[in-house]
Amino acid sequence: MISFFCSILAKKLTVLAAFTGGILACLIFTAAGYPGLAIMTMFFILGSAATSLDRHRKKAFAAREEEKKGRNAMQVLANAGAAAIAGIVTLFYPQLAYLMLPAMAAAFASATADTLSSELGMVYGRRFFNIISFNPDRCGMDGVVSLEGTLTGIVGSCIIASIYALGWGWNISFFFIVLAGTVGNLTDSILGAVLERKGMIGNDVVNFLNTLTAAIVIVLLELFL
Repeated sequence: MISFFCSILAKKLTVLAAFTGGILACLIFTAAGYPGLAIMTMFFILGSAATSLDRHRKKAFAAREEEKKGRNAMQVLANAGAAAIAGIVTLFYPQLAYLMLPAMAAAFASATADTLSSELGMVYGRRFFNIISFNPDRCGMDGVVSLEGTLTGIVGSCIIASIYALGWGWNISFFFIVLAGTVGNLTDSILGAVLERKGMIGNDVVNFLNTLTAAIVIVLLELFL
């Protein structure tokens, strides 16, 4: 809770967003214990650090409202909503925890990968291209990726998967989380190029769908592999 209060002072989150994050943190802690809370906290720390890095070089791509007030409640729900759904399912159906706990981690792995790849890709990326056409494209546009950003996203998924493994054991789920997080991150770019760039959906919807995709992917992997 202290971290959410500090985030308000640092203008990383609005007051309502911090309150929303606190509720989600309590839910995730109730469903997944300290490992789940550690995963959510790591996502927030990595995302905040990546967003703050070389901010002056990224101002051209940042939302003016977010720059002034921080992320709003809808953005918090977009990034953590799928994980919260997995937590709710775990609370009502504990017998499904073996599926929902990896799903929660995969959702955060995707959110982390997306944030790191987009934020750090703008700083360290050298060549940028449209994920659909593979033609060179402008940095910061929806659906535009770089090799450096994508690799950074995979590292982010590995960090989240490692926290999961420290809490619940090192097994094949580690690799499933990394894979699902990467698929979710790529899904974000595809949705950005195909739908968001055309104004058909907004960034919050894209973020929620990429985390939901990661959760669904890992459930399928856990069930059939």
